[in-house]
Amino acid sequence: MKHRLERVCELLKRELGMLILKDLRFNSPLVTINSVDVTPDLKHAHVYVSALGSTQQRKSALETLENHRAELQHSLSKRVVLKNTPHLHFKLDESIERGSRIINIMDELGL
Repeated sequence: MKHRLERVCELLKRELGMLILKDLRFNSPLVTINSVDVTPDLKHAHVYVSALGSTQQRKSALETLENHRAELQHSLSKRVVLKNTPHLHFKLDESIERGSRIINIMDELGL
């Protein structure tokens, strides 16, 4: 990925985190943005979100983000000056859960 895209991804991640912290409330105890991947034409952004809690709480957090996508996108367009504000696509990131499961398996094996 080119340096400009990396900077845009980090900027979107930081600003979305601030907007979510300020504007949204979740049933899940903790919702974080792990990463943002932007397409080279800056028209789409895939936002990877992790949420602690049960499966239902994680799905609820994702639904909340999807329901407020237009508002978040509009607020983002005012905070970040880009030619096109990317269309946000929220996805659950389960890499942390997979990592902790692998660590637990390694502990059980005594590695």
